Amino acid sequence: MSIDNKPFTKTDIENYLKELGKELKKRGRGIPMEIILVGGASILVNYDFRVSSYDIDAYYAKASIMKECINAVGDKFGLPNGWVNDDFMKTSSFTPKIIEHSKYYKKYSGVLTVRTVKAEYLVAMKLVSGRKYKKDLSDVAGIIYEQQLAGAPLTYEMIDRAVIELYGDWERISKDSKDMLNKILSCDDMQELFDELSQYESDAKDILANISNRYPDVINRDNVDDVIAAAMKKK
Repeated sequence: MSIDNKPFTKTDIENYLKELGKELKKRGRGIPMEIILVGGASILVNYDFRVSSYDIDAYYAKASIMKECINAVGDKFGLPNGWVNDDFMKTSSFTPKIIEHSKYYKKYSGVLTVRTVKAEYLVAMKLVSGRKYKKDLSDVAGIIYEQQLAGAPLTYEMIDRAVIELYGDWERISKDSKDMLNKILSCDDMQELFDELSQYESDAKDILANISNRYPDVINRDNVDDVIAAAMKKK
């Protein structure tokens, strides 16, 4: 299990998307293209509680010109291969229905339309991921908190509808994620809870990095939560 180490800020994402738009306009003969930001990238451009993301996950057409332009921008700025990637499509949180529940964000160079995922659907995707060593649950808390502050609160009914529309039922969501959602929605001090979740996730990531360095290939998707729980108990 890899632990990512190259963060992208909101400014980074904006600049790279701007460059991607330029490349598409230059190489793509003005053909319009669309990309939907998901995960941390979608959160970064819509909310203030995150300062960086280790992923720029996106849903986009498998056009060769898009791949060519992504690589060109990567080469220009010394970015890793797949700095924009669709790896999330291999995970349990993916569903093509996110296209129906995306919203317009910006247009670059008149050819690249960027969309992001609507709040309650982004929460649904994060609940399915539910990784305790990433920022999935603190992201849920952060989104719900900022929606409250913005005067557009998310209710359980809205999130339930989003889960059903994306996945059909709640079967993909773990009991821990469900319990945490209920705790977040009923919390009186959202800032404190957000800070607690963020600290837990940071500690969990450090624990996994240390164990992975000492015992390569021991941690996998099936035992990662048990490893974290055991290490946290000792700590």
